Amino acid sequence: MFLGTFSRVKILFVLGIICLLVQCLYYVNYYTLINTIQQYVPTTKLAPNTMVDNKNQTNELENNNVTLIHLAPCPQILPALKERVDLFVPARENLEYVALQLSQLRILEGGHQMPLECEARYKIAILVPYRNRFKNLCWFLLNLHPFLTKQKLDYTIFIIEQFSESSSKEDDGRFNRGKLLNIGYTEALKLSDFDCFFFHDVDLLPMNNGNIYSCPDQPRHLAVAVDKYNNKLPYGQYFGGVVGMSRTHFKLINGFSNIFWGWGGEDDDLYYRTTFHRLNITRYPPKVASYHSLSHPRQKVNPHRYKLLETKFIRFKSDGLNSLNYEIKSIKKLPLYTHILVDMVDRFKDANYRK
Repeated sequence: MFLGTFSRVKILFVLGIICLLVQCLYYVNYYTLINTIQQYVPTTKLAPNTMVDNKNQTNELENNNVTLIHLAPCPQILPALKERVDLFVPARENLEYVALQLSQLRILEGGHQMPLECEARYKIAILVPYRNRFKNLCWFLLNLHPFLTKQKLDYTIFIIEQFSESSSKEDDGRFNRGKLLNIGYTEALKLSDFDCFFFHDVDLLPMNNGNIYSCPDQPRHLAVAVDKYNNKLPYGQYFGGVVGMSRTHFKLINGFSNIFWGWGGEDDDLYYRTTFHRLNITRYPPKVASYHSLSHPRQKVNPHRYKLLETKFIRFKSDGLNSLNYEIKSIKKLPLYTHILVDMVDRFKDANYRK
C-alpha cells in the first residue's frame, strides 16, 4: 500500500512539473510574439511638440472617489526591433483559426488594438478596400495585427467590401478602390475620432519592423519596395499600395476620385491631388519600406484611366469626398476587423467613364 501511495505521489509530481513547463512555454511564446526585439528604427516624428508630459499621474475624482491612472505617452522612438518581419502562415484559411492564432494579442472587438502600458499618441484607422480576396485577407490579418501591436499604436482595421448582386452586370464586375476608401474614411469617422488613415491594399504585407505606421506630418507613401516590382518604385510618381495621410490632409484634397472603375488610375489621380495642394510626399528608404505581395487573380483593367487623368485638375473640387453616393448594407464589428459592406448605388454610371 505504501508503494502504491508513493507511485501516486511520483505521478502527481511529474504532472505538476509538466504543468509548469506548459505555462512557461505559453509565456515565452506570448512575449516572443508581442515584445520588441533588437532592430534599427529610423527616426520619425510620432507626435506634435505639445505632447511632452511623460510623467505618470494619478487624479482623484472627488465626487465619486474614483482613481484614474493617467499613463505616460508611448515613446516617440520605439525600442530597437528585429529588422526583418517573420511572416506567419495561417493554420487554415479560416478567420476563426486566424483569430485563434492571434488570441494572445488581446485584440478588441472590431479589430481594435491599443497598448496597455502607455497611452498611444494617435488614433489610427487602417482602411482596406476588399472584394473576393479571402485567402489574402487571412494572411493580411494574421500578419498585420502583430506588426502593428509591436509599434504600440491605437488602431482599428476596417475592411470595406464592395457589394454586388449576381456578378453585377451593371458595373461589369469592376472594382472601385478609390470610392471604397472614401467610404471607409467617412464611415470610420462616424465610429471614432481618428487622427490619421492608412489606405492599405489587402495583398501587401510589411517586411521590415522599421516601417512605422505613425501619423505623418506630410502624406507618406509606404509601399516603396514591393517584391513584385523588384523592390523598387515602378515609376517615380507611383503613389499606390499603402499610403498614410492625416485626417486634415485627406479632407483638404477631397479624398480619392470616385470614377475609376477597374484596376489603375486612382492612385495616380491621388498623387496629383496631393501635389496640387503643395503637400510633400515622404517615403522611408526602400530597405525599410519593403513589402511582400500576395498572389491573386488580376483585376479587370480600367481602359479609360489615362483619359480620365487628363481631366484631373478639373475634377479635384467636385469628385471625391463631397460627391459620394452609396448605401451601407451592413457594418459589423468582428473579432479581427470592422466589416463595412457597401453598395455603390451609382456604380459604373459616371458619364466621364464612358467618354
